[in-house]
Amino acid sequence: MDPGHFFASSRVLVVAGKGGVGKTVAAATIAAAASRCGLSVLLVEVAGRSAAAPMFGASPQGYEEAVLVHEAETNGIRHGEIRGKSITPDDALVEWLSSHGFNRLVKRMAKSGILEVIATATPGIKDLLVLGRIKALESEGAADLIVVDAPAAGHALGFLRSPSGVRDAARSGTIHRQAVEVLELIGDPERLQLILVTIAEETPINELIETSYAVEDEVGVKLGPVVVNSVLPRIEGLDRSVARAKVNKAERADLAEAAAFRASRTALQDEQLERLGSELPLPQIRMPQIFGTEIGPAEIELLAGEFIAGIEAL
Repeated sequence: MDPGHFFASSRVLVVAGKGGVGKTVAAATIAAAASRCGLSVLLVEVAGRSAAAPMFGASPQGYEEAVLVHEAETNGIRHGEIRGKSITPDDALVEWLSSHGFNRLVKRMAKSGILEVIATATPGIKDLLVLGRIKALESEGAADLIVVDAPAAGHALGFLRSPSGVRDAARSGTIHRQAVEVLELIGDPERLQLILVTIAEETPINELIETSYAVEDEVGVKLGPVVVNSVLPRIEGLDRSVARAKVNKAERADLAEAAAFRASRTALQDEQLERLGSELPLPQIRMPQIFGTEIGPAEIELLAGEFIAGIEAL
């Protein structure tokens, strides 16, 4: 598949996965890959964190947009700008109230704590406010592609369910209309797709499979390829290399133990990847294990190249 066609197929890509599987890294990687295809990208974080910005060598961003990567041309290829912002329910509520004629009262309400009362009056309203802001950004054409670093998989399902709950609770009025408009966004594959992220281990894959069927059946969102992070590369002839190593007996024993551990990890990984493929009929994009303590611009560029190669292989 042509990467440009893939990124142009939906205007919003929501990235979700179990905590600890590298969801934010995947979101940053997708943003960088789209940028390399010449698209302008807005990377939105919704969990009150600004974890992606340092991966681009930038300072953490807040509600106001900040440029993470400037538009540039390298070897005749244009890389699009990447901007970032963090959306919290409180910020989204303040903006929503201001845009609906309550701007004089917003600051006073924020100080009094009544904003929290409004936000919790209807179940799902906080998530709807965030999704409503994302819908507004998409409608405004804020970027060629909006990449959303969604909540962890358990909350992601409730996050995407929230508009239908609010729509049913508020039968009319502005909030009802907002919920309907967000549902239209979520249900339109040309506007929004969901990309689930996992690692090749039993529990994360179980949760991903469960989440994928739930969001497809209950929410009606289109599922994109599954991103599998931290895939160990296969090392052929590792046993032979250990046997030929010019080391003493103790060192050879240590090398043999390490080789056996690596072989067992690779076998377990292959078993889980095969199970994922058999139980969830979605294409996989497998991202390599990054050996290091931090993910920075160099690592994101490497992963972006791997992601593009994975799209081309679909």
